[in-house]
Amino acid sequence: MIREIFDMDESKARRFRTLIQDRLLALDKEDALGRDGQATVELDQQAVGRLSRQDALLNQSMAKATQARRDAQRRALEAALARLEEEDFGYCEDCGEEIAIKRLELDSTAMRCIACASGR
Repeated sequence: MIREIFDMDESKARRFRTLIQDRLLALDKEDALGRDGQATVELDQQAVGRLSRQDALLNQSMAKATQARRDAQRRALEAALARLEEEDFGYCEDCGEEIAIKRLELDSTAMRCIACASGR
């Protein structure tokens, strides 16, 4: 179903597309920086001992959790791009009403209007 997006002319659609693509590029850069932290923890006999290994394992665990958050953000951004192409971008998935432009500017992955998101 094709809907006419509220005041969503091509320049606004292009701006949102650019915002989303810029965030995806930033995630790619963050991925590159975070790869070392996710590497297998090697047992270093020269280190202080068990505490050093535990610290390394904790750092690895945090790096993996951060990567999982970036992956979830990437999926949400890609879904927003798909909604933009399908002309569903900017409409609440629950009630079908328009999502405020300011909300979309803050979070282009928003899929619900404020009322639905807050449970009203």
